[in-house]
Amino acid sequence: MAEAKTRPFLIEKDRDGNFRLSLRSTRYNSRGYPLVELELHEQIFKTAASAKAFARDNFGAQAGEYAMK
Repeated sequence: MAEAKTRPFLIEKDRDGNFRLSLRSTRYNSRGYPLVELELHEQIFKTAASAKAFARDNFGAQAGEYAMK
């Protein structure tokens, strides 16, 4: 079975039209099942591009490590 990799940076648009950045980390239980933890960053961004730039500058994010929701 192929393992799906969870992208560590999730960018979501809230109901007010602002963007929020969440940091995801994956760990595995004793049976190899992935457990994804989500930490919502407190800062609000006006655009998805500004959220990506923040993640790149502060967390070393690379292209392809973002997911949009």
